[in-house]
Amino acid sequence: MSKWWRQTVGGLPVTFWYLWTASLINRTGAVGQLYLGVYLLSVRHFDAAYAGLVIGLGGAGTALGALPGGILADRWGRRPTMLAAGLPAAITMLGLGHATGRASILMLSTLLGVFLGAVRPAFTASIIDVVAVADRGRALNLNYWAFNLGSGAAALLAGLLVRVEPALLFALNAGVLLFSTLLLAWKVPETRPAAATTTTTPAGLGTVARDRVFLTFVGLAMLGWTMIETNKILPVALTADGLDVTSYGQVIVVNMALIVIGQLFLLRLTEHRRREHVLAVSAMTAGLGFGLVPLADTLWAYALTVAVWTIGEMLMTVANSALTVDLAPPEARGRYQGVFSFGLTAAMFVGPSLGGLLADRFGPDTLWVAVLGLGLLLTAAHLAAGPPQNRRLARLRLASEHAAPHRSSCRDEPGTAA
Repeated sequence: MSKWWRQTVGGLPVTFWYLWTASLINRTGAVGQLYLGVYLLSVRHFDAAYAGLVIGLGGAGTALGALPGGILADRWGRRPTMLAAGLPAAITMLGLGHATGRASILMLSTLLGVFLGAVRPAFTASIIDVVAVADRGRALNLNYWAFNLGSGAAALLAGLLVRVEPALLFALNAGVLLFSTLLLAWKVPETRPAAATTTTTPAGLGTVARDRVFLTFVGLAMLGWTMIETNKILPVALTADGLDVTSYGQVIVVNMALIVIGQLFLLRLTEHRRREHVLAVSAMTAGLGFGLVPLADTLWAYALTVAVWTIGEMLMTVANSALTVDLAPPEARGRYQGVFSFGLTAAMFVGPSLGGLLADRFGPDTLWVAVLGLGLLLTAAHLAAGPPQNRRLARLRLASEHAAPHRSSCRDEPGTAA
């Protein structure tokens, strides 16, 4: 056990652990973000379509923020990009808790998403910058584990706060956003590789836009995450079965608990598997989990469906993280992360907003059957996309091996900026 623990968490630089801590703290206090749908449905008594639109526009804002955030991370630096977006995100979160009008809630949710989205590419690029090549998958997996450990705590905390005083959801979330930003300002230096400051690669998104293999990968990742994001509409199914809408927190904590327990083991189980096979299994499993929702009518049954699609989510995350790192050149790392974040966060709009509309017009069961169908389609698509990805990765590895003897002693390695 001690050997496994050292292999899982050992040998990573101090700067990574400060980033990891900021992620854990930030997500533990993300009670407003996590319970926004419940707040709109049970406290403000808005309809499901409007609640889905609010959450969806927040996701759209996050997607839009990721693109300039990725460019700024490469051009301006990781650290200033994270700090410049963190403070206004905290202020906007506080304003969202005091907003009363439909239009103002929509506007603030979108704006909050923009600020949060701008941070993501710089944050992920910082992790990749400071960690050795062989440890990057492990580091990203640990960060995802921290994200879900914090999310599990946030789900339980949010369930208590929404009963005591719903405004506390947003006040606490704003305070945590501010605190995590201050931690990054205090302990995390600029990590951008020296090569990125001198490269002649254009500072815009043209490099990524010409990369068809990567864009195909991002498109499939977006559709896969769209399935996962439809879990925000689970409160509609719960209330249709006569369950308390706040039971969503009790059900969704299964997702976070499984990830916290199993994610650290999953990387070793999948690291020698072909990634297209892992992604195909993830899509099929996630689709099946949501496809079982129409059969659920008790809290325990809903928890079982969450457990099934969570396995798909875990597999999806491991394979996606590895591919987005391997397919991105160091000098354009922020932009590649920005485009990848755009794809995933676009799903935060498509999943809840389209899911809310389908549930309202055709009933919740139609939504879950549609998600099952999407999972089956993605299974075939991932298998088809695998060979081009593997050829591209082989070329990149070959180019890296040829370039290695010519690199200087100041190559891009962890700790050089720290």
